[in-house]
Amino acid sequence: MDFETCRIEAQKLRRELTEHSYRYHVLDDPVIDDQAYDMLLRQLIDIEIRYPELVTEDSPTRRIGAPPLTAFHTAPHSVPMLSLDNGFNDEEILDFHARCLKNSGAHALTYTAEPKLDGVAVELTYEKGVLVLATTRGDGYTGEVITENIRTIKSVPLRLMDNKTAVPDFIEVRGEVIIRHEAFEMLNQHRMNKGESIFANPRNAAAGSLRQLDSKITAQRPLTIFVYGVGVVRDMSFSTQAGMLECLSDLGFPVNPLIKKNISIRQVLENFKHLESLRSELAYDIDGMVIKVDDILIQQALGEKIKSPRWAIAYKFPAMEKTSKILDITVQVGRTGTLTPVAELAPVNIGGVMVSRATLHNADEIKRKDIRINDTALITRAGDVIPKVVKIIPGARTGEETVFVMPDTCPVCGSRVRRLDGEVAVKCINIGCSAQIKERIRHFVSKKAFDMDGLGKKLVEQLVDQKLINTFADLFHLDRDTLAGLDRMGLKSADNIIAAIEQSKTVSFPRFIFALGIDHTGEHAARLLAQKFSDLNTLMAAETQTISTIHGMGDTTARAVTGFFSIEENIKTVKNLLDAGVSVTNDLYGEADEKDNAFNGKTIVLTGSFEAMTRNQAKTKLLALGAKVTGSVSKKTDLVIAGSKAGSKLTKAEELGITVWDEARLIELLGGGD
Repeated sequence: MDFETCRIEAQKLRRELTEHSYRYHVLDDPVIDDQAYDMLLRQLIDIEIRYPELVTEDSPTRRIGAPPLTAFHTAPHSVPMLSLDNGFNDEEILDFHARCLKNSGAHALTYTAEPKLDGVAVELTYEKGVLVLATTRGDGYTGEVITENIRTIKSVPLRLMDNKTAVPDFIEVRGEVIIRHEAFEMLNQHRMNKGESIFANPRNAAAGSLRQLDSKITAQRPLTIFVYGVGVVRDMSFSTQAGMLECLSDLGFPVNPLIKKNISIRQVLENFKHLESLRSELAYDIDGMVIKVDDILIQQALGEKIKSPRWAIAYKFPAMEKTSKILDITVQVGRTGTLTPVAELAPVNIGGVMVSRATLHNADEIKRKDIRINDTALITRAGDVIPKVVKIIPGARTGEETVFVMPDTCPVCGSRVRRLDGEVAVKCINIGCSAQIKERIRHFVSKKAFDMDGLGKKLVEQLVDQKLINTFADLFHLDRDTLAGLDRMGLKSADNIIAAIEQSKTVSFPRFIFALGIDHTGEHAARLLAQKFSDLNTLMAAETQTISTIHGMGDTTARAVTGFFSIEENIKTVKNLLDAGVSVTNDLYGEADEKDNAFNGKTIVLTGSFEAMTRNQAKTKLLALGAKVTGSVSKKTDLVIAGSKAGSKLTKAEELGITVWDEARLIELLGGGD
């Protein structure tokens, strides 16, 4: 192609890629798959390599990373990024409300309430709709310039959208960069596999990622963003905080769906309790709720103190970090034989949960953090993540602390342990080790695998200790009398377990792969494998190179999968399961509990903001029940489920006479939002 043809094609590709990135990372409503997106991006890269003068500031290729910096520059904030005052109970929030009423002279006030994200505050500057500068909060007045790193975050628009709102000539947008829990665990696992130190929590990981001089490293980190405010804005004005958030959403920014708008102080307090109840279920860390006066003119009238605005306050959750004494360090043996040191703690209440144990990951982490028995340590707990030791408190040492040494034999079976080349983990290599067998079977029967209700930890331990089961297939040969003869087990309980085992015999392909417990192969990897390979035989015969080419699949997982199926004993395990009556379906999302449910076979569209769950969570549940979830409304649509602020999709559904439900109706039929 000549230059002019390439110029036109590059413009077209940039528009398409920007739209697809927005639909995927902001709306969670993609219309093309990853492979198709990658092909479009490759075409644009090829054009820009051929004609470098066609590279623009808003090109999606800028997300890949730029040449490394030698140092960070700084830039001032036009409007200071102030911190917030904190409140810790309802009384302090009511005092805040009373002050706002008194100082503003208003008779009544409404507020916005938003999750207080535990991430890294940033400011993004756009001129004529294009991202030109990004800075950290810094000291509130001056921040570090991290523009190239911010460009790599796919949920950050490089060019603002003008579909609903005219793009302002200049706007400074403020938000929080975060890493979601699942992505954080995968990041740490990847670092552990490479022998690198792990991050203490998602906030530290996000901060470290944004402060990389080489933006290509940042591009490999799973960062995302939610925006919540503005600095200087030209050619655009807002009368309310809620209206500002709607404008930011229209311009293409991700706005947190849990934000409540235009609510009374009573509703603010109610929402805090609701948000606190959701805390452990959210996909990311929050440490409270931010309350802001909704009316912008009243905000301006209330003004600011030296370090914080008078019109906003953070209502903080109980601390999720506490100090405790490490009474001992014990060692657990996992399903793959990995020896994991565990800190036995003086019990401490963290976020309403009594914590008495915390993972120490591996010997290298203990050495790096200089953790010793009898140390006083800072412990953190976030969501459903296992409590962890963040750091020790050196000033609390008394001289009675002792250095921990990893054992050279398995604490369960007594076999020698060894550290494999290139790995940080120390492993018991005796596959017959009872601890490994118990953990493998517990994983196999877990909810995300075969989901055998009633087969909890203590029952699995009994069955293994009494040599009633030794392999996965043995579970399917258990009988009523054998189970009824166990401690605390009657005939009725035995019947329920036999029924659960029988029901689990039909399992989806992704669940089956996940249940096998292959190293480095979690739910996501299992689903990718199931999407790529048509059946078990094809998967078991696959080569490492073929698996590693799957988008989203790493070389480590590819080697683990082929390595697993190269062992004759593992092939025999699969055969024995099939011989025991296990049937593997081609359902990529997991079987529906009932195929005659209200959603099976229906084409459904989700629109608007949901409260009890995210749209993505709702989509996953509906897919599991046999529904087809699409992004646009047509005559083929059977049902539209509309949350708050539903727009054109709801209008079109009403025009076409399509059944519309609200979120409450969906939750009712799903049986709850968890």
